[in-house]
Amino acid sequence: MTPIRRVAMISVHTCPLATLGGKETGGMNVYVRDLSRELSRRGIAVDVFTRSQNPAIPCISTRLAPHGRVIHVPAGPEAPLDKARIVDHLPEFVAGVLDVAGREGLSYDVIHSHYWLSGLAARELRDAWNAPIVHMFHTLGHMKNSVASTPQEWEPKQRLDREAEGMDLADRQVDATPIARAQVVWL
Repeated sequence: MTPIRRVAMISVHTCPLATLGGKETGGMNVYVRDLSRELSRRGIAVDVFTRSQNPAIPCISTRLAPHGRVIHVPAGPEAPLDKARIVDHLPEFVAGVLDVAGREGLSYDVIHSHYWLSGLAARELRDAWNAPIVHMFHTLGHMKNSVASTPQEWEPKQRLDREAEGMDLADRQVDATPIARAQVVWL
């Protein structure tokens, strides 16, 4: 087995450098940030691709780690968007990721996607790079719906369907806990 030298970390809807405590900043940001830093510490280059939400932020940041970058890809309005609207901009996001990699002559040994939106992007990127996908859901729509108080809090059917596809799509899956793994198996 050849060693992994470069990872494309896909975190479409949330940036690992975002200030914690906001509406869409929390555990997943921390997970992606700390995993990327640890891989970098081990000498693995990591490019975290995330959707640009602010045109004033540089497209490429090297603040993440010595061998790690965060690449903000314009896809749709460069402003915070509801996750349900981001799915419409995934083709533009994927094209932007491929453009950056192409301009820099990069290929990736592994694509590590986070959340269902990133899983959809990873599927397209795998075809371009012929790289395996490691996926982590972080939360499942079915589980969120099981604790929702009102129908307005329910996750859309599109998410539920895409998560089911994603379970079969990934070459490897990471689950944060044994309970999370049991939920994936059960669903």
